[in-house]
Amino acid sequence: MRKLLSILLLGALAAIPSVAQTSSKLTATKASEYGLIYTLPLTAFEVTIAVEKTVNTPGEFYQYARKYLSTEPIMKPSTSWHITEAVVNPVAIADEEERYLATFKGGNGTFMMVSDSNFPLSINDEAYVAAVELTELPKAVAPAPTVLQKPIAQQAVTPEMIQSRSSAKKAELAADKIYELRNNRNEIISGQADAMPSDGAAMKLALDQLSGQEEALTAMFLGTVQKSVEVRTFTVYVPEEGEPERIVVARLSAAEGLVDASDLSGDPIYMEIKPVTRGELPVNDKGVAKSFPKGGVAYRIPGSASVSLSFDDKTLVNKEFDVAQYGVVFGLDPSLFTDKRQPAYLHFNPLTGAVRELGTTN
Repeated sequence: MRKLLSILLLGALAAIPSVAQTSSKLTATKASEYGLIYTLPLTAFEVTIAVEKTVNTPGEFYQYARKYLSTEPIMKPSTSWHITEAVVNPVAIADEEERYLATFKGGNGTFMMVSDSNFPLSINDEAYVAAVELTELPKAVAPAPTVLQKPIAQQAVTPEMIQSRSSAKKAELAADKIYELRNNRNEIISGQADAMPSDGAAMKLALDQLSGQEEALTAMFLGTVQKSVEVRTFTVYVPEEGEPERIVVARLSAAEGLVDASDLSGDPIYMEIKPVTRGELPVNDKGVAKSFPKGGVAYRIPGSASVSLSFDDKTLVNKEFDVAQYGVVFGLDPSLFTDKRQPAYLHFNPLTGAVRELGTTN
């Protein structure tokens, strides 16, 4: 059972899903002089962008579409891209300058759970799940086959169309077949067909077959549109003081879709990171900043930043995040965690190294 001493909650991200950290255990023993070394994380961002690719392909008989179907066809092949979704998630990155030693003298058995990158997750609580909530990422979608790439397209072609060497004649035969298929479908629906399907399932199968063949033949005149979705993730580091706050994350190329920021064939996708708040050291009753306790447990008091992503003067993402770099490092008295009757436990925010919860165990 735990008695809560104090809680410091630093704005969780309002998103899904929750992702837990893998961890390992460091124990303060005499062999290590009761010291535990760990690294406080810094903040970076992963920008995930989904783009829809549209491929327009003219049909074999596109030049006869107006004559036989009175419809404007796709006249020439083209490929276009547009951004459908963008997600920004914070991630923790290591910085060797942010390594700290906490000393738990007389606290044999005091332990710390750390992540694979040696970021602190908890002290004296092995069961704590250091979950973070991240925005769900968009999914890639493979291009589906067009109707002309399906077997139904071969079934729609008549022997006369195959034998004809004239494109104009083939187009005429294809148009005649389209109107024949429409007539057959209308006769089945109205119950006037010479050979009516035996039941509802057979009728549906017959109508689907007629519709599929008509769609394939129509595509030979009007062309096909094939869509797919591609997804890429880019890592962006928080600018240091004096560096530009606006960064080119990636580019969108008319020919290649998403490309790296260095590829000037595309138009830029910008990310802007602006400080909103700065973390401050705690002060005593006189308003003087407290000093770091000797051998203390270092933690982060982060600041926050406004993060926006834009393309072609349109905002794709605009959110606020906790940012480690805009904060300060302070420490907790290590004796809190070595009390023999009620040792304290501590939960860290794995993204910033901030304190999530501080309490005592009974």
